[in-house]
Formats: sequence, C-alpha cells, structure tokens
Amino acid sequence: MSEFHPSYPVEQLLHWAASKPDATWLIQPGQGDLRRWSWAEAADQVRRMAAALQARGWPQGSRVAIAGLNTAHWMLADLAIQMAGLVPVGLFPRQISRNAVWILEHCEAVAIFMGPMTGADLLQSLPDGLFKIGLPYLGAPAGDASWDDLVAAHAPLASYQPPSPDTLATLVYTSGTTGNPKGVMLSFGNLVFSSAAFRATLPVQPDERLFSYLPLAHLLERTAVEMASLYWGSEVFFLERIEKMAEQLPEASPTRFVAVPLVLARMQAGYTMRMPEAQLRRLVNRRWIGGLLQRRLVSRIGLGNARVVLSSGAQVPRSTLEFFRDVFDIDIYECYGQSEALYCSMNRPGHARIGSVGRPFPDANLRLSGEGEIQVRHPGVMMGYYKDPEATAEVFTEDGWLRTGDKGEFDADGFLYITGRVKDIFKTAKGKYVAPAPIEGAMAGNDDLEQLCLIGINLTQPVLVASLSPQALGKPRAAVEARLLADMERVNARLEDHEQIAKVLLVKDHWGIENGLMTPTLKIRRGEVEARYADVIAREAQRREALVAWV
Repeated sequence: MSEFHPSYPVEQLLHWAASKPDATWLIQPGQGDLRRWSWAEAADQVRRMAAALQARGWPQGSRVAIAGLNTAHWMLADLAIQMAGLVPVGLFPRQISRNAVWILEHCEAVAIFMGPMTGADLLQSLPDGLFKIGLPYLGAPAGDASWDDLVAAHAPLASYQPPSPDTLATLVYTSGTTGNPKGVMLSFGNLVFSSAAFRATLPVQPDERLFSYLPLAHLLERTAVEMASLYWGSEVFFLERIEKMAEQLPEASPTRFVAVPLVLARMQAGYTMRMPEAQLRRLVNRRWIGGLLQRRLVSRIGLGNARVVLSSGAQVPRSTLEFFRDVFDIDIYECYGQSEALYCSMNRPGHARIGSVGRPFPDANLRLSGEGEIQVRHPGVMMGYYKDPEATAEVFTEDGWLRTGDKGEFDADGFLYITGRVKDIFKTAKGKYVAPAPIEGAMAGNDDLEQLCLIGINLTQPVLVASLSPQALGKPRAAVEARLLADMERVNARLEDHEQIAKVLLVKDHWGIENGLMTPTLKIRRGEVEARYADVIAREAQRREALVAWV
C-alpha cells in the first residue's frame, strides 16, 4: 500500500486503476448475488460517465444530485461528477420529499442520478428541466437515460485536470433539526485536509475492508468510507437494505465500522432480548469457554475482524459502551465533528475515556467561548453556506472561528465532553434554565426506551417524552414502569430541583424520518416532538398522581 499523498479522490481512483487494476474495490449485493468492480473497471465506468456529463454542455461547477441508497454506483457517480468538473450534491435516501425538492431548487441542480429508494418517496415532484439518470438497480426510478446506456455511448474521458484547492468540491446539505437544510460548501482543500488528518490518526493496515450503510449524503460516510477507501486502496462492501444488516454485516466482516448510537443499541438489544445481560456477562467470563463464546458472539454480529469501531452523531449510552466492551471485547471510540467542520476530536486506542468525545485532533484548534460553545478553526472548516451570506456571517466569529452551536467542557486531561446544544437549553415556567442533553443521556441507559426528548418550555418542571424500544413492547407494563421509576430516582438525585424529571410520557408512535420526528442522520427534531405532543404534554403535566403515563 502506497503512502498517502495530497491528491484528490479522482486522482486516487486513477492511481489504483494503474497500480493494481484487477484488485477488487466495490462489492455490491443484490438479488442473491455479489457484483464486484475492480479498480480498472470502476475507473473505466467513471471516465465514460464523466464524458457523458461533459457532453451535456453544462457550465463547469454546475450541480448534479445523487439520490438513493448507498450503492457502488453512488460512489461511481460522485467521482464521475467530480471528474467532469461539476459539483455533486447528495440527497438522503429517506429524505422528506419537500426537503429534497427544496434542495434541488436551491442548488439549481441540472441533473440527478436516481438509485434504489426505500421509505418516503423523495422524488414525488422533481423540478422541471432536471435531467434524470437511472442507476442499474431493482427499485431505482426510470430516468431520461440509464447509466448503462450513457456509459456504452461514450468513450472514456481522456484526461483529468485537478482543480485548485479552493474550488468548490461538493455541497453537503445539513439534515436540519430546524428550518430548511443549509448547503455546506466544501472545497477540495477542505476535503483533503479533513480526510488526511482523520486517517493519519489511526494506523492503517494493507487489508482494510469497509462497510457502507450510513447515508453517503452525509460527510462522515463520504470521508470515513468513500474517501478512506480511495486513499487506502481498500474494499467497500455495501448494505443492500437495512433489513439485511444482520445477514450482510457478517458477510462483509469489515476491519473498520462506523455506527450511530441507534445502530449500536439495536445490536445490543438483539442479544439482550434473547438472554438477560447478566447471564451473558457470566457466560463470557467463564473459564475456558468464555473466550471462545465471546469470539463467536462477535463474529455473529459481523465485527469479528473489526480493529476500530467508531460512533458519532450523538452520545452513546454508557451502558451500551460497557456492554460492547465487557460482552464483545470491543471498544467503541466516540468522535465529534459536523458537516461544517468534520475534523474535531476522537477517542482512539490508548487515548479514550467513556463519556467523552476524546481529545482534539492535532491541529484541530478547538476552543470554548465564554458560554461554553465549542469553536473551531482549521483548513477543513467549510467555505460557508451556499447562497446564504447572512447565515455564513452569523456562524463565524469576528476573528474567524466557526461557532459549532454545541456546548462542551474539557476535563483536566484534555478530553472533550459535549454538554448540549446552545439553542436546546430551555427556560421553565419558574424562570430556570435546563440543559436537556446530559439528562437525556443519563436516562438513555434504559434500553426499554428507544428515543427520548426532555421538554420543559412553559412547564413548571420538565417532563420526558419517550418512545418504547421493540423489546419493551413485549414486557408487562409494571416491569417497564418499575425500571423507569428506579432510573428517574437515580438521575433526579444528581440534579438541581428545577432540572428534575417530573414525569415520563411513553408514546406509542415510532419516531422516524418519514414522520418528521428524526433527521436523516437519526437526530431527534426537538421542535417537531414538542409540537406533535404539545396537548398531551400540557395535559399530563397537570396530573401528578402517576410519574409514568402511557399515552
């Protein structure tokens, strides 16, 4: 494996196509089969599609969208767009249709690649004049032209001229917990810096294998999987659809795995639903057979070869981190970043502390404002928000630091802890301020709860609104309530009087992307939760006869 050099993604594709043309890069399951692309085959497809895009005559820098589930062709389209001198814009596969249309109109997209879809139909009403290219997958919408036809009709693009580092490389639209998504402008220099610095933190081995299932529209997956594979020359195995995770993750058996807390919690629940956690812990600690059983359990979930497991997006409950460590012998390294500045901090082997998001990366330049907001300045920080100079001016300080909107604190050893969002802090009817994130994190260890949101605006005391996990739905109500009450007592004992949870409201609804209660990156839309349950919250907050209400 060659050492990293500061070239762009397309250059890396061409490098591997020349140096190891027959080695496998992409592995795509589908219809009971595995389809593979070598580096040479992938480069040929990319060159041909780039020529097809250039033949349309669009001006350099025109925006081209990519929609659908993660597939080999998602990455091929991304590279073809770059090679043609255009700007890729990813759309989340389960994005609410109105948001997808807003993004396409806002960025003035000239074309869209359409892959297989699930859930909400984000392509219900595409803007007029958009050139539609269908990707070759079952479930992908038909377009004005197909990928295969365009590739067959065009000779490979003969040459590639790398752009300057300050050229716009991609638009990443934030998932937006409030309001319309913002288009984060990232230059080639931004991407190369963040990707190189991120990879340099963790040692690389020649046989790295990656698993792509988190949305490629999100910068974390683009950097930690797509760009990492291009710079490492490693294989990428794609998840066909979420229902096949338990089958295909073991088949892929990646050496590195990136997760969000909800995915880790569901992996944990897959075992604790069948066997009490205490019994699992006793079994893996038994002499002679404990190690063998542990290896079998880890192999069964697909992480038998995992050298590094990362998590980002939200805090992982301590109980889940301890479960993976004690039962699976897997350390989960929580990291922190955002689309505007991916490169911030990370726990890593030999330098990890549960509950933190690690120490800042070298040259990340993190500081805390007077009110505790995390601010950052380095070459990976975005250029600004697309067509939104006011929001861009607002998000930067006068001396040029990015305001992340997250509050944090450092411990004596330099580990960073996220304590909430600046805008999430609310004032109760008593005039007291409450930061919900730490309280939600403390209650998140209860695996009977799948999602939870602390509400307190205009209430004398906060209430916790929560949706139940699948395993809790099969339990007696009394058992669920007893555990909740014990957790409430434990958490409230550590809180100031005005912060204490007055009541838990257990709702039957599933919180998902399709009903607007979660973002495509699985963050809770706090404002949507407050609005949906406003009447229930107001009514139940007045009823103090029970501390748990099923609504």
